[in-house]
Amino acid sequence: MNTYTLLRPLLFQLNPETAHHLSIAALQMATGLGKWNPFLQTRVEQPVELMGLQFANPIGMAAGFDKNGECIQGLAALGFGFLEVGTVTPRPQMGNPLPRLFRLPERQALINRMGFNNKGVDYLLEQIEQSGYQGVLGINIGKNRDTPNERALDDYAECLKKVYAKASYVTVNISSPNTPGLRELQAGDSLDRLLAGLMQIRLQLMQTHGKKVPVVVKIAPDLDTESIRQMADTLVRHQVDGVIATNTTAIRPGMEQHPLAGESGGLSGRPLRELATAVVAELHASLGDVIPIIACGGIFDADDVREKMAAGARMVQIYTALIYEGPGLVTRITQKLTSTAPA
Repeated sequence: MNTYTLLRPLLFQLNPETAHHLSIAALQMATGLGKWNPFLQTRVEQPVELMGLQFANPIGMAAGFDKNGECIQGLAALGFGFLEVGTVTPRPQMGNPLPRLFRLPERQALINRMGFNNKGVDYLLEQIEQSGYQGVLGINIGKNRDTPNERALDDYAECLKKVYAKASYVTVNISSPNTPGLRELQAGDSLDRLLAGLMQIRLQLMQTHGKKVPVVVKIAPDLDTESIRQMADTLVRHQVDGVIATNTTAIRPGMEQHPLAGESGGLSGRPLRELATAVVAELHASLGDVIPIIACGGIFDADDVREKMAAGARMVQIYTALIYEGPGLVTRITQKLTSTAPA
């Protein structure tokens, strides 16, 4: 039993969002203690080369935990191979009304309807600059709630232009279930126009900055086979560099009778594992090795990582598991992956 297992019941006595803010503050403050940082973990080196980038290991921090880039060094101390911050929008926004975050401990799950609450892209960039972080940093971008879908490209373009110089890669979030109408951008002409516009802007930014920053798209788990195939065709046509599968789910797989099942928002954690893996497999069937897949959803241990990679993923991201398993999780997973890796 690790120390976090003993502390978790106390942490879970707090409101989930309060506990989240305290965790971010504690992780970041502890970095000032250097080698005496109680959360400091040994980063296991298991290099992965993907999208023209060199990742220290295949386990990343998913977007949503550190929306404003206030805990970059704190998260880096946990042994991640890469970090993703955001989702960030052009203008600050409060997000949805409270309560908007719910724990389901017996299912090792969360339901959130945060609604892209963040302090805006300019604040995020200030935090990144102050962090001095030298590892692979993804920046996840979205649109403001009051921006109509017809103008969505304006918001994504503004964020892309602003974060380009600081990002190792940029993730286009069109799959959160908590911004009304956002998922409509995943399909048909809407997706086509958005990606056409962003990739044209990326071409201009490449010339301005003298470097190519990969553009990644994050998709929902609630897509049928035909929708996944059509999306894959669009991603290939626009030469997107990567895809993250998946975001949280709006359905309640296997837990329809749970007391919190009626709460609106995205479900993450163990109940999402099979659904996310199925989407990864279907996506890989359409993409092959043309566009790499980063898997996210229900990953708690090395076996879950292997499952996602067997389905076609090259790397993974975690979030909810960190809440339940604590700061030693990444090292435990990577050590097990390394010890059982083929020679």
